[in-house]
Amino acid sequence: MKAVGFAGFSGSGKTTLVESLIPALKLRGQRVSVVKHAHHNFDIDQPGKDTYRHREAGAFEVVVASDVRLALIREFEQPVRLSVHHLIGELYVGVDWVLVEGFKQSDLQKIEVWRASAGKPALYPDDPFIVAIATDSPDRLPTETLRPVLDLNEPDAVAQWLADNAGRFEYRPEIYDLGAPVVLDAPG
Repeated sequence: MKAVGFAGFSGSGKTTLVESLIPALKLRGQRVSVVKHAHHNFDIDQPGKDTYRHREAGAFEVVVASDVRLALIREFEQPVRLSVHHLIGELYVGVDWVLVEGFKQSDLQKIEVWRASAGKPALYPDDPFIVAIATDSPDRLPTETLRPVLDLNEPDAVAQWLADNAGRFEYRPEIYDLGAPVVLDAPG
């Protein structure tokens, strides 16, 4: 399996790029999974549905499945910080690519998504894990770079760059020290 992160500030276009890369990679015969960083208290359950009711009743995990879908909902008893590597470890083994959105501080190789119009600083000058920059304004990059600069508006070209460089994104979980998830202080 190959894994690549997409880092950048809110509003830079990470979700749009990842969304466009999924069909582009699938057209190349690749099975794609996504790991997305979310803010605390997000919810995929709907009030009144069985899974919601089971979770609200105190179940630690609820797995719901049909012949076309499986979902696992895990309710932590106290806040924890999971690394991107913990989450990748939860994925199905038969996937070709894992696209990771968010986790900009991770030690995963990443493509920075940067727009000059967003008015946010670039991450690549200070992050050795950023291996390329996807931008709509390459002439306005704040610092010269030897990293590849990809056209943010050409997701098929980004997918081709990933395919051409697939070997560098081979994910090897044994090189990461996962340890236990970090238990955070309860809010309040």
